[in-house]
Amino acid sequence: MPLYDFKCRKCGHRFEELVRVDDSVDCPKCKARNAERLFSMSAAVSTDKTRTRTAKIARRRASGINREKKAADREYERNYIKEHSNTD
Repeated sequence: MPLYDFKCRKCGHRFEELVRVDDSVDCPKCKARNAERLFSMSAAVSTDKTRTRTAKIARRRASGINREKKAADREYERNYIKEHSNTD
């Protein structure tokens, strides 16, 4: 059963409910019948503009992670060389 967003037509309360496609839902707050099914936020439409913006954000995050990884690798190498160069 899918999870849907609903809004009560009587009191305006918004809520989520697991229901079958053809079932009607009662408001959990005021118990009014037949709440209105809303579009989910996850049902966004993908356009060239949103894909480009999302790709830029992903590249920026990946770049930051890559910089952190490289810095950690350099620090590890420095410490490894320091620890293993002093052989008695």
